Formats: sequence, C-alpha cells, structure tokens
Amino acid sequence: MSETDNLRLVLITGLSGAGKSHALNSFEDLGYYCVDNMPPTLIPKFVDIFVQSDNKKVALVCDMRGAAFFEDLFKALHELEDSDVDYEILFLVADEDVLIRRYKETRRRHPLGSISLPEAIQKEREALSELRGKANREIDTSLMKPWELKTRIVELYEPDKRDRNMQIRIISFGFKYSLPPDADLVFDVRFLPNPHYVDHLKALTGEDEQVQEYLWRWPETAKYFNMVRELLQYSIPFYVKEGKTSLVITIGCTGGKHRSVFLAEELGRTLGSKFNLVVEHRDIHKE
Repeated sequence: MSETDNLRLVLITGLSGAGKSHALNSFEDLGYYCVDNMPPTLIPKFVDIFVQSDNKKVALVCDMRGAAFFEDLFKALHELEDSDVDYEILFLVADEDVLIRRYKETRRRHPLGSISLPEAIQKEREALSELRGKANREIDTSLMKPWELKTRIVELYEPDKRDRNMQIRIISFGFKYSLPPDADLVFDVRFLPNPHYVDHLKALTGEDEQVQEYLWRWPETAKYFNMVRELLQYSIPFYVKEGKTSLVITIGCTGGKHRSVFLAEELGRTLGSKFNLVVEHRDIHKE
C-alpha cells in the first residue's frame, strides 16, 4: 500500500456564494486540514508534502478567485492522477435568486464583478460546467442553512461521526394551536421575554437576526438553552441504545412564531452535526 492510499483529498468548488466557506468550516470541524483559495498550481506540491504528515485528511477550496483558474486547475488534477493520488470534488450550487440575495446581504463583490450580478452568475455557471461534470458529489444549498450544510457533509464524508440510527425532528409550535400529537418531549418557552410585544419585532420570526439578538440579550435565554442542550446531548444516546427509531422534540411558545422558532433553530444548529435531525416550524406563518 502506497502512502497516498491513506490520503483523503477533497476539493471544494462551485458557484460563488453557494457556501464553500461554510463547507470548509464543516470539514475543519471533522478534523480535516483545510486551506481556502488554494492556488491550483500549488496543489500537487502541497499534496506531496502532506503525504508525509500524520493527518491524512485534507480539504481545499479552489474557485474563480484565482487567476488562470481553469487551465491551472485541470493541469493540477492531471498531475494528481499521474501520481496515482485519489481526490474527490465536491461541487456546490444554488439557485440564481438565492445567490443574488446572499450577495446583497453580505455586500460582497462577485469574482466576475465587472458585469452585472445576474450576468456574472450565469457566466460563472457556464464556465464551471466542465468541472461540475467531474464532480463526485454535488450539493444544492439553495434551501439550506449553514448547519444543515454541515449535517449533509458529515453524512456524506464522516458518517461514523453522526448517529444515524434514529431520526430526530425538532418542531416549534404555538400552544394556542394545540400540542403536536406525536410529541415525545415538550419544552415550554413561554416564560422567555416575548418579541411579540416589541413593535419592530412583532412582524418578524425567530429566524430573523433581530429577534435572535433580542432573545440572547436576556440571561435566562442562554441559561435555559444550555440546560436543554445538555439534557438532549445526555439523553439522546440512551434513546438510541434503547432501540428507539424516531424522536420528536417539540418547543412551544404562545403563537409558535418567535421564541419557539428561535430555540428550535439553535438546537438544530448545535446538534445537527452529531445527530440525524430536521427542524420544522409548524405555526411560524399563522396569524
């Protein structure tokens, strides 16, 4: 067995704004040595050095921020193949309207920013088509939050680090609309300060940053969240050991729009990389 046989090299690429930085952070949390915006010409030399190291898991982001991207990248890939170095390409995509919204929210400049944003996105999509065809895996992040992307990456690349024997659903709800009938655990957060009574927050939801900042401002929020998180991290493995195949965790506030949504999102973000879970907001759009 050659030294390169134990090396796992993941090249992260795709559309600008599709979440490559979040993906790289996820790989770093999984113990990969990570480098952002690696010049393609350096990849073979970097791999040669890394083969001699103890850490055999590497993730690199290569995208159109680099000059002469395509010519250099395909040359580097050929060099890896000639050296019998296995690599995987993870390609991230997202819908055009989602990419435009993300760029407007962050106010970042597109790598092809000398033209209009829609034109730049389309031009990049066309330019990356050949590389996309070489990808081993593709993830569409259009409807994903960062923690959901992390959950997907763990599932694809390090499944042993995630307990997949039990499906967990975290459901936010409003007590005024009744308790979810399939609830296994119920947490009542109606004691937390209510954003409904703050004029500029009333029309928002627990998914909005302003509401989250308001709730984190109160010490009882952080204390209660940490207690619930610790309880779930302690108890879930015992449910798995018992052989339970599904667990429904419900978080309730009065209307199911602010506090319960906020806590469900935070628990999903914290537990999502370890457990097989989804987050649902049953009553978020009810009046």
